[in-house]
Amino acid sequence: MKYSYLVAVTGSGGTVPPELGVVRRLVRRGHRVTVLAEESMAAQVTAAGARLRSRAGHGFARDTAAEIDSERPDLVLASYFAFGAMVAAQAREVPFSVLIPGIYPLPVDGGPPPGTGFARAAGPIGRLRDRAVGSMVQRRWDAELLPQLNALRADFDLERLAHYQDQVQLAHRRLVLSSESFEFAGPRPDGVRWVGPILDDPDWAVDSDWTIPDGGDPLVLVAMSTTFQRQTDCLQRIADALGPLPVRGLITTGPAVDPAEITAPPNVTVLRAAPHRQVARHASLVITHGGHGTLMKSLAADLPALILPHGRDHADNAARLRAHGAGITLPRTASAQRITRAVRRVLNSPASYRAAAVLGRVVRKDALGDQLLRELEPTADASGLVSDRELSLRELDS
Repeated sequence: MKYSYLVAVTGSGGTVPPELGVVRRLVRRGHRVTVLAEESMAAQVTAAGARLRSRAGHGFARDTAAEIDSERPDLVLASYFAFGAMVAAQAREVPFSVLIPGIYPLPVDGGPPPGTGFARAAGPIGRLRDRAVGSMVQRRWDAELLPQLNALRADFDLERLAHYQDQVQLAHRRLVLSSESFEFAGPRPDGVRWVGPILDDPDWAVDSDWTIPDGGDPLVLVAMSTTFQRQTDCLQRIADALGPLPVRGLITTGPAVDPAEITAPPNVTVLRAAPHRQVARHASLVITHGGHGTLMKSLAADLPALILPHGRDHADNAARLRAHGAGITLPRTASAQRITRAVRRVLNSPASYRAAAVLGRVVRKDALGDQLLRELEPTADASGLVSDRELSLRELDS
């Protein structure tokens, strides 16, 4: 049986390829998929085989409501910050799930506060730290997001929420496009499913003209953010750091930085783009800002990483990688000399490669699994969605 999906996508950076990967997989199964996004994403949406419904400038909520009224999809899939789409789906009584292309970003009992880069607390002092900082983080996010969210909900005759994340937690499912094994050990929230990473490269990288640098020295892939995060200076210091080493460096600047802005030594090649999933198969190390997609592709190739976090979830990703022993972290302001020493350290650390390989086996298995489609394709239960009991029975039979 075929179904209809409305996918509300926000942003234009590293979260887009995995979200469009979800779209692509649904289309391949023969489902009808409409993507609500900016007009600038038209080519990418078309390439994924879906129909684009351009945002009309009325806000996600009104555009989503209009599309629901017109097409009546079976399920709305919303990006993590597409609160308007979630509100509209709830108001129109259409079930919605939230796509999370990264680690789980909400507070978890016993876990470190999201966005802090903290490791899991090992004792009472650490747990006290987590409670205090977690409360501060909660207040900050609520102050920034909750007033507008509750005003929007009022426009749709929905009750007020106590915290911004309550809107996300109203979803039928929160689908984490990652490997559960990458997370810290601990309790898992109800309604959250880890459905495996999507390792698709963006179209602009797949279509790029690239070659592997000549030579037999270890290949070091440098991959920073797709969007501009003032990373040019950091890229330059990494290029300088690779110069004195017996390695081949391949720096991909992404759309946000002109390769001509980087002065590279003879053993370093600078390109705007290359498909990281393919390059990683030939590499020995990845240097990155800590984006989830880059790390998953690195681990899928059994590679450790050197992370220089720039913001967002980067420090949290780095904390998890360190906990697994599969990489090390430096501040984004680290000198070229310090980066050089760190590269040597990782390249000469068999333990880092063993740890990356252990994670890599799980990442590859999860990426090839069918958990995502099992969560998204409805069954004939009363709600039109997969029930917990049916899911449990399937898992027992598999």
